[in-house]
Amino acid sequence: MPSLFDPVQLGAITAPNRILMAPLTRGRATRDHVPTPIMADYYAQRASAGLIISEATGISREGLGWPYAPGLWSDEQAEHWAPITRAVHDAGGRIFAQLWHMGRIVHPDFLDGDKPVSSSATTAPGEGHTYAGKQAYAEARPLDVAEIPRLLDDYARATENALAAGFDGVQLHAANGYLIDQFLRDGANFRTDRYGGSPENRFRLLIEVVERIAAIAGANRTAVRFSPNGDSQGVQDSDPEAVFVPAARALDEIGIAFLELRELGPEGTFGRSRQPKVSPAVRQVFARPLVLNQQFGAESAQAALDSGVADAIAFGRPFLANPDLPKRFRHGAALNPDVMATWYGRGAEGYTDYPALEAVTAA
Repeated sequence: MPSLFDPVQLGAITAPNRILMAPLTRGRATRDHVPTPIMADYYAQRASAGLIISEATGISREGLGWPYAPGLWSDEQAEHWAPITRAVHDAGGRIFAQLWHMGRIVHPDFLDGDKPVSSSATTAPGEGHTYAGKQAYAEARPLDVAEIPRLLDDYARATENALAAGFDGVQLHAANGYLIDQFLRDGANFRTDRYGGSPENRFRLLIEVVERIAAIAGANRTAVRFSPNGDSQGVQDSDPEAVFVPAARALDEIGIAFLELRELGPEGTFGRSRQPKVSPAVRQVFARPLVLNQQFGAESAQAALDSGVADAIAFGRPFLANPDLPKRFRHGAALNPDVMATWYGRGAEGYTDYPALEAVTAA
């Protein structure tokens, strides 16, 4: 069986190892969602990952409701992403842009008071981060069928901008309770039209978006992320296998570069679920690279590869605090702990100041 340090072909991308950097929202862009120079330092520091998947990046103003998160809907945003992708490539790395529409998780403060859109007229639980502090979410309005072409255009424009900015490909964010996930799972989708009801109807929008993205980037530079089991920001499904297994089969037929699954376990420290993981069933229908994510360490990641279920593992918080994570895993070195208070800060603290292994051993 392959080791974490063996190369893997992810569509058009030859990854030198199977230790991928998961998308991590960090909030270092401008208030207008334009990337900043410090982001080039951050991503270049982590270029030893087999593949970096960027922080979730908005496809439109309608779809982005996180303070200081970057976007990819304007020429200016693409122009400021270009030095970041160039820095990653100069450091020997590869990077995909994760394309994000948050759906009902966008607070009206980001929309000049308008309602957010979702699959149905529902309200997310809890509060969202806004420039005015944390505020309760508002009820969303159902996305009208007549608006679907406009949404597809937004994904297409963001994909074109990602390629123009130098990204090696894109990943569709279809997880974590955001817009596509709000269509996929029956706990949030109560539609009675062709986008609701049966599993095939609920993943119809997913397939339409993926096909539109793949027509621009190429299927071999298009990836997808799911979070199939458990509750994600109030979004869950009564029978995850019924929707995610046939959706994975459809994605395999399209020929995407890889599928990432963020699966919760019963003892998780960042979300937990007693719903069974669907990765074994997905593995039976998805022959292309399957990437698993959620609370892996070096040993458990290697065990997932040995089992044959996973072809690579995406690491989030370990990469946040350990820019040279593959090297630390290879040498069995201790990991820097991450500091949650600085996850969404505005500067270098907790972002680009985590020491690499050389700095630790020299101290």
